[in-house]
Amino acid sequence: MTKQNKCCTIGFNSGIGGDDSCKDGKSLRNTSRSQSYLHIANFSTNDVGVYYCELAFKGGVENYLINVDITVPPRTSAWLEDRDKVAVCKAEEGKPAANISWSYGSNLSSVLTRPGPDGSFTVESRLELTEGMDPKHLTCIIRHLFWKEKDVVLGIKRKKVAGYFPWVAILVVLVVFVLLMGFLYFAQKKLMLRRCQQSDTSPSKSPPTEDVEEVEPYASYVQRVNSIYN
Repeated sequence: MTKQNKCCTIGFNSGIGGDDSCKDGKSLRNTSRSQSYLHIANFSTNDVGVYYCELAFKGGVENYLINVDITVPPRTSAWLEDRDKVAVCKAEEGKPAANISWSYGSNLSSVLTRPGPDGSFTVESRLELTEGMDPKHLTCIIRHLFWKEKDVVLGIKRKKVAGYFPWVAILVVLVVFVLLMGFLYFAQKKLMLRRCQQSDTSPSKSPPTEDVEEVEPYASYVQRVNSIYN
């Protein structure tokens, strides 16, 4: 089999056994009627490609080529921009590419198709609104193979501009924080100044007086010596 520029082989021989060089989850299985089929788990765009089937039996050999593709519906959106002078309709990552048209037939529309790395396509159509065209009644019609006979019709809305509310809120919080810190700083300085003034104007204390110990008067006696008895 060949897929996405990659060749690999999955086979089974009753006498030899199985062979798998793909190593991506694919496997050969049999139905209740012993009919072989290739099982592809988790099918994705990576499995798109040409599958070559060779069936050998006693009566001969049969070869088959099977082209496997995938259909992916796009993500759709529509909006106004450039001061409501341009209408934009977008179909993203669809496969195959979507077809976009407008309810107003005008030659002032342009279409840009960009292929994706996975094989999908993003289609964007831009319509310049002329004077007298009311965006309220303007619609975008998207056709895609996935929807078969149904089309997706989108009304055009003004594109939401990224708001500045988070930045304004952050700025307001910062300003309030700075003002609060400034208020606390000046309040603390004023309180310290008041304390200093109170300490300077307080009455001076008188020097401490020393306790004087009272001394009791004492009498002295002088003994006279009588010379008569000596």
